[in-house]
Amino acid sequence: MQGGKLIIFSAPSGSGKTTITRYLLDQPDLNLAFSVSATSRPRRAKEKNGEHYYFMTISEFKQHIKNGDFLEWEEVYRDNFYGTLKSEVERLWALGKNVIFDIDVVGGLRIKKKFPKKTLAVFVKPPSVDELKIRLKKRSTESDDKINMRIAKASVELATAPQFDVIVENHDLEIALKESHKLVKDFIGRTTAPNG
Repeated sequence: MQGGKLIIFSAPSGSGKTTITRYLLDQPDLNLAFSVSATSRPRRAKEKNGEHYYFMTISEFKQHIKNGDFLEWEEVYRDNFYGTLKSEVERLWALGKNVIFDIDVVGGLRIKKKFPKKTLAVFVKPPSVDELKIRLKKRSTESDDKINMRIAKASVELATAPQFDVIVENHDLEIALKESHKLVKDFIGRTTAPNG
């Protein structure tokens, strides 16, 4: 797999990584394209296949694992698989794009390990776990049980922050957006080793 740069944004749910990723995709100077992940979780209202996720059944997802079609994958919650298809990254590189990911911390670190020189791994840190809970409740997309599961997972995810190239603290969204833009622009401007 050859191609452009890989930009990873990882964080616990509710930290703001999706908002930051969407903002960066709108910046023409970065030449970014979004890597759509595959998932076995049910589609939510208003979600479109191929735009938000590639929705698959659990058995379809497991078949792709068997075939070695994923760059990375993980069972994030029981029977809720998420992964990055190699074909998706290759498709975006063929368009001459740098690929940006809004991805779980484990998946983000796996991609960084596979492409250490051409990947910028950014961890978005929320102001606090309490603030995360408030943000998740405001979304009104999940039950209290699901929210509590995400909060429990957030503590584990926060512990992985030092393994990322850089941590962006999202206390103030405007500042986090500016900081993220500068980080990505500087990284894209750098040249990498030929086999990175």
